[in-house]
Amino acid sequence: MLETFTALLLAHVLADFVLQTGWMVRRKRGAGMAAHGALVLATALLALGQWDRWEIYALAAAHIAIDAGKAALPARRRATLAAFLTDQALHLATLLIVARQAPDLWAGGLWADMAWLPGAMALAAGLILTTRAGGFAIGYLMAPWADIDLPRGLPDGGRLIGILERGLIFIFVLAGEPGGIGFLIAAKSVLRFDTAREDTRAGEYVIIGTLASFGWALAAAYATLGLLGALPPLHIAVPAP
Repeated sequence: MLETFTALLLAHVLADFVLQTGWMVRRKRGAGMAAHGALVLATALLALGQWDRWEIYALAAAHIAIDAGKAALPARRRATLAAFLTDQALHLATLLIVARQAPDLWAGGLWADMAWLPGAMALAAGLILTTRAGGFAIGYLMAPWADIDLPRGLPDGGRLIGILERGLIFIFVLAGEPGGIGFLIAAKSVLRFDTAREDTRAGEYVIIGTLASFGWALAAAYATLGLLGALPPLHIAVPAP
């Protein structure tokens, strides 16, 4: 069951956070929905290595139905953290239901003999959830204060910083070195010190965003660790010194 769930989880995060284009998002009430649904189905089929089980097609249909329900909401309600988390929770529930009802999906696929692959999939899915999905979540959280006049920086610099910091936290946790996160916090505090000192509102904005970003990354990284612990080991060879 866990191998099936992990493969479906990777397929989901690839379809939602990596391969989905802006065109698909903007046209979720038309052709974009159909294209996204086809992408969801394709990633699931490829992740499991088979295409003759109705459960996979039912999962893709459920994904489209959830997205259609969200798209029917007013634009103001769609662009909220609550809507994002609810949407993802529903998708996660469908993955769990399919994995529970059809636990042999992985065993009947082309990749079943690769015992290390589910672990690698868990790592990839965890990294995407930590970095890309975390970026969307933090963006929705901070949206109510988007009109704050922050010091101008590099185009998309803040977004890239967020991805890098969450990626580093993921690596620290997976490497068993969570203490390194303290140095990351200290470094960011030093770099943002002038902003916080000169403008209280901007400083609070940065603090809220940073704490939320770090919290999301920690939760996603430890969830990935838990999933890895329940899957067959990766057996990554360590080169001799």
